[in-house]
Amino acid sequence: MTHDQQQTPQLPISTVQLNHTAIYAADRRAAAEFLATVLGLEVGAPFGPFLPIDLGNGVTLDYYEKRDEPIQSQHYAFLVPEGRFDGMIARLEALGVTYYADPHHTRPGEINDLFGGRGAYFEDPNRHNMEILTRPYVRP
Repeated sequence: MTHDQQQTPQLPISTVQLNHTAIYAADRRAAAEFLATVLGLEVGAPFGPFLPIDLGNGVTLDYYEKRDEPIQSQHYAFLVPEGRFDGMIARLEALGVTYYADPHHTRPGEINDLFGGRGAYFEDPNRHNMEILTRPYVRP
């Protein structure tokens, strides 16, 4: 069998999994570094026009620079370990970023206790509504 005839082995996939998503930013480096700092992660090496943050669960956030039109605000929620939540709040405070207990940003400087966990919302440099939470939402 020649090299061209060989097939790359495929891992069995029993469920659909998110692998990566693009996040639009006016300045991909500034946006990626902001979120990586808050979450305690690192910005990866550029991959084509993308600047990735590896979340450690097989998913990357790929920051993409978009300067030709306004950026539509999106919502991104991150399930984080309870033991790292306080550090994330401290990093938001150190950056001078207001966090909120609610998605509409009416309770500044507070965290929520939804589903027995803790959570907070904050804006990134492109006005994306970011959320950190320690327990997943209980859905009906």
